[in-house]
Amino acid sequence: MKIFYVLFSQFLFLIFFQIAQAEDWPNWRGPRHDGTSVETGLPAKWSPTQNIKWRLELPGPAPSTPVIWQDRIFLTSAEGDNLVLICLTTGGKLLWKKPVSRGNVDIREGESNAAAPSPSTDGQHVWAFFGTGDLACFDFDGNEVWKFNVQERYKKFNIYWGIATTPLLDGDRLYLLLLHTNTQSVVALDKATGKEIWHHPRKTNAYSESLHTYASPIIYRFNGQEFLLTHGADYIVAHNLKDGSEIWRCGGLQSSIMYNPFFRFVASPVGAPGLIVVPSAKSGPVLGINPVGASGDITNNKTHLIWRLGNETPDVPSPLIHDGLVYLCRENGTLICVEAKTGKEVYKERAYNRRHRSSPVYADGKIYLIAMDGTVTVVKAGRQFEILAQNQMNEQTAASLAISDGTIYLRTYKALYAIAEL
Repeated sequence: MKIFYVLFSQFLFLIFFQIAQAEDWPNWRGPRHDGTSVETGLPAKWSPTQNIKWRLELPGPAPSTPVIWQDRIFLTSAEGDNLVLICLTTGGKLLWKKPVSRGNVDIREGESNAAAPSPSTDGQHVWAFFGTGDLACFDFDGNEVWKFNVQERYKKFNIYWGIATTPLLDGDRLYLLLLHTNTQSVVALDKATGKEIWHHPRKTNAYSESLHTYASPIIYRFNGQEFLLTHGADYIVAHNLKDGSEIWRCGGLQSSIMYNPFFRFVASPVGAPGLIVVPSAKSGPVLGINPVGASGDITNNKTHLIWRLGNETPDVPSPLIHDGLVYLCRENGTLICVEAKTGKEVYKERAYNRRHRSSPVYADGKIYLIAMDGTVTVVKAGRQFEILAQNQMNEQTAASLAISDGTIYLRTYKALYAIAEL
């Protein structure tokens, strides 16, 4: 009997340990807003027929990332002219599909559309935003809680390639970054009601397409500091969470010799203790900023600008920081690894020679890179460049991976895949 109780106790411990290890993926860059996961036991190799738990056909394409909370998956999608929010189980069963907006548009010959922003969830509600301006909150049963159109409340969108920024869910607030020709604004909303908490006009001397921003805001919360970061229109700016007022800003992302009026930001910044990695556009620079004690304009301030890479920006995929290293995946599939403290290059290698739009994700000692043709290159994390696998799904994709409870979720323009060691 004693042996039975010992074995049963060990069994319960393993179950509870596995539950404790399972991690939700509540927004497009995961639980820490940085593209990292603590999940283990994830596969490096798969194919359309290997290590696939299930595949579910979707009603239409979108570059948005799915989000996961326990046994629920939420994702946005085009469905003809409609724009919908979808809820599934982690077993691949459709629970509900709600139309949120109409007026889908194809962007860049089908590369993107009005379902580009990703949803967010807090475990009780889910928020969805579309390029039409419609922003809505639903409960987990699919009941609409509130909805309004951002264009009607603020300014009509005037941006070349459509709205792609994802609202940032943090605590009881939802933050919007609205940077385009008609407005330069940062907004905080009450997530429960959609009502405005504050609205901050964001100053800039940018013009033309450089006013257009596709990046998403993030929260920097380390070592007793916390502030909202907005990236676009030639600057990264830190805002006070209470009222949106500006704490500091940093430029130096544009050429000081010849201004580029088509220098729009797409990649979002990422933070770690004592470091913010700031991408730019096209073949522009990457900045490593230490925000401790920063105030005012810190452009070229050597106390805070701890390193600068001259022309290595990833342009579209956002940076990744893990274990003292920064990973930058350029659009052409070149992976650049630099030291987080110094910016010193560790390696620069071509992972896969195709266009990359998705942001890299770290999990289980691996860096996952996704090309638009559906090829996922898996690189070993660390100072030595090593390709562990290249997995060809043969379906176009621009969404970043989501990872939860031992499963990788890959969204293509045709389907959602659940991938795990089988």
